[in-house]
Amino acid sequence: MTATVYILRCSNGSYYTGITRKDLESRISEYKQGSYDSYTARYRPVTLVFNCVFDRITDAIACERQIKGWRREKKEALIRGDFDLLPELSARGRKTGS
Repeated sequence: MTATVYILRCSNGSYYTGITRKDLESRISEYKQGSYDSYTARYRPVTLVFNCVFDRITDAIACERQIKGWRREKKEALIRGDFDLLPELSARGRKTGS
């Protein structure tokens, strides 16, 4: 069974990253209706801005966790499909020793 990682843009401009094994369209509809008492319920409407399907749930979980740890700038590069910029944005976040 496949799993989908997705990013929603909330009405306050923030991003919410999630994962589902459900049909993505149904899951997004639930968010838009406020079916869950979650972060997104306070900041509706939400808009789907990114999604990626994985064959294995373990890969989807790893991807979701990775994205959740990213700064906004890097998430926006992913959303735009600017994949070449991702390594550079990762390097910017690293602290270098003297």
